[in-house]
Amino acid sequence: MGDAALYELDGHVATITYNRPDVLNAINGAMRQDLNAAWERFRAEEDAWVAIVTGAGRAFCVGADLRDGAGAAGTWPGSFWEIPTINSFESGLEIWKPTIAAVNGYCLGYGLTAVAACDFVIASEDAEFGMPEVRLGAPTIVGAMRIPQRIAMQPALELLLTGDRIDAARAKEIGLAGWVVSRGELLAEARRLADRLCQGAPLAVRAVKEMAYRGQHLPWIDAVRMGETMRRVVHATEDAAEGLAAFTEKRPPNWKAH
Repeated sequence: MGDAALYELDGHVATITYNRPDVLNAINGAMRQDLNAAWERFRAEEDAWVAIVTGAGRAFCVGADLRDGAGAAGTWPGSFWEIPTINSFESGLEIWKPTIAAVNGYCLGYGLTAVAACDFVIASEDAEFGMPEVRLGAPTIVGAMRIPQRIAMQPALELLLTGDRIDAARAKEIGLAGWVVSRGELLAEARRLADRLCQGAPLAVRAVKEMAYRGQHLPWIDAVRMGETMRRVVHATEDAAEGLAAFTEKRPPNWKAH
């Protein structure tokens, strides 16, 4: 990883930070590569159970760096047919560990698409959300897929088709943000939520998250069969035995890193 995106692990909580504050964390090719590396590290690191993603400085992320001619997707070898399409967190990199967006200031374009990919969204009071692509003559594709999965279609299309920005209060009203807090409390509130998520056995948490998402798109009997298979796998782990022992002995559980 370079320094365009930062990764820090504290206990079982990883913090991924967009780190180009001088350009309001606009994404260029270098940041894209660093973000990909950070998310892949989080997915692979056994001690990392929950991720918080935020932005350095006064913005979360204002989307693509339009002044960088190399573009925001990074460079890939091969022709169009060899370039990976699911090559970033927001475009569908499968991560079943819980993720929290701590949104400070502007959250636009690619930034909002990444936020929509997170499980939980905490916004600072001064946060602003928007999808400005249509005003620039370009369609947002992944954003158009993600936003209607998070909120109702009418407010989703209002964001996508007008390019207008909404404030934190409106984001909470339409269900895009779960909490709105002061800027000074943003990361502390995100950490409190992350610590709550770490109370559960990590494999059980991941199995439940995966079923919550996959179960919406599978036929009912297929979802139940998949879920039962996952339940039996998790039930055979040390964590399942530890959870029962901790409950019986009335003590906090000591989960293993997985």
